[in-house]
Amino acid sequence: MKWIKWLRLISRYIVGIVFVFSGFTKGVDPLGTVYQFEDYMIAYGSQWALPLALPGTVILCTLEFTIGVALLLNFKMKITRWALLAIMLFFTVVTFLDAVFNLVSDCGCFGEAIILSNWQTFYKNLVLMVFVMIIFFTHRYSISSFSTRIQNIMAIVTMILFSAFTVYSYNRLPVVDFLDWKVGRDLVPDDQGKPVTYLIYKNKLSGETKKMLSRDLPWQDSVWMSQWEFFDTEIDDSHVMKSHGLKIEDSTGTDLTELYLASPGYHFILVAYDLEKANKKGMEKMVRFCREATHDDVSIILLTASLPEVAESYREKAGAAFEIFYADDIILKMMIRSNPGLLLLHDGVIIDKWHFHHFPEYEEIKKQIIPN
Repeated sequence: MKWIKWLRLISRYIVGIVFVFSGFTKGVDPLGTVYQFEDYMIAYGSQWALPLALPGTVILCTLEFTIGVALLLNFKMKITRWALLAIMLFFTVVTFLDAVFNLVSDCGCFGEAIILSNWQTFYKNLVLMVFVMIIFFTHRYSISSFSTRIQNIMAIVTMILFSAFTVYSYNRLPVVDFLDWKVGRDLVPDDQGKPVTYLIYKNKLSGETKKMLSRDLPWQDSVWMSQWEFFDTEIDDSHVMKSHGLKIEDSTGTDLTELYLASPGYHFILVAYDLEKANKKGMEKMVRFCREATHDDVSIILLTASLPEVAESYREKAGAAFEIFYADDIILKMMIRSNPGLLLLHDGVIIDKWHFHHFPEYEEIKKQIIPN
């Protein structure tokens, strides 16, 4: 029947777009997805599986993206419908448990692009399941315009290319950065703005509501005031700059955040949330970089979540010239998807970021930060 074909077509496009978007947002930031995998493994008491977080990320992102492409282009639907049903049943059960028991604060289903609460994620999956069931039970109406050979090639090529893209992204910073700490962000804007509170009044007869600022309320109009009554308030904070959440402390707990974020000029921040897990070659290169930078009196500090004794032991062994300060490991992971990673700030604005695979030589950027 024609209406069933149209219903199936619409369902394919809706679910396909969601899966392509979900796979891409996780695949473009695979290290963030690895962190999510690790959170789940710890929540379910499966610490033994932590080494599988990276391969699991590549498989999941590739599977989601490939299913999405298959739905949009209508190929390999016999296999796709079963894979789609299985993965959606799994996601729905997991997100239900998250919502009920709050096992993790964020499932990361759309990476950092869209953040949903656990209940919102579960309801989203319930809605998607309706379309998934339509796709699954109307498979007899699925007729691909591609030959079996072409469908096989399309599936294989999609999986190879996207898995390669995910691995590529893992070894670099995200090509599309959905994080708050993206290049160009002003960490100390001149006017961060303040939330605006609106008063909502309701007409006693018609039930109509009006929203207005307190200063615009017609207090002197006794007739209006007798016809309307206070109903609710609404706070608009959409224009307010989000807090970066970073708190820089020394080993005694002294807050030095403003000193390094609000000070004028150029500042390098080397981030290594876990010094014991940090890439050794990357850290060795940064030690050399820091020696050259400090020789020119360029500000550079190391931020870590490692214990002070671990940090000081590392500095002594490495002969590092930078000062070491401390911050929350979650914020450090958000600052840069690299351990270690390097940020360059100028007057509180993030100018550039580097993954440890692509750390610059100091001489490469010396001319930029030190005028002739």
